[in-house]
Amino acid sequence: MIALIQRVTRASVSVDTQPVGSIGAGLLAFVAVQPDDGEAQTVRMLDRLLGYRVFADDRGRMNRSLTDTGGGLLLVSQFTLAADTTRGMRPSFTAAADPEHGRHWFDRLVSLARARHATVETGRFGAHMVVDLQNDGPVTFWLTA
Repeated sequence: MIALIQRVTRASVSVDTQPVGSIGAGLLAFVAVQPDDGEAQTVRMLDRLLGYRVFADDRGRMNRSLTDTGGGLLLVSQFTLAADTTRGMRPSFTAAADPEHGRHWFDRLVSLARARHATVETGRFGAHMVVDLQNDGPVTFWLTA
């Protein structure tokens, strides 16, 4: 499982011009499921999303996590993160899970996140989404589980 996380002051996602999820300050996480992902990778990714220390403490150091701050978490499925871009001029998506497997484990991530964190929003799996965000920092990290 792959996640590209961005610390944001706000983020939202729309489908067909209709808002489907939004948060204030927190993390926007674009998530790709890979073919071998299962429960262990999903739990590990959630632990990383909630525990990764990217928010400033009293001294301005990145020493606080999403759990510490109580910020929002916006999860957006994005299979393109698993693209192989090493050859040619067109990406290959063989490292991305098929849609059924991807949906299952993305939905499981959302379910686990909602059980452990107060503010969890999502995009819509498989839809063409428009994501609007204000990156804070900018702070962006690539996580794997």
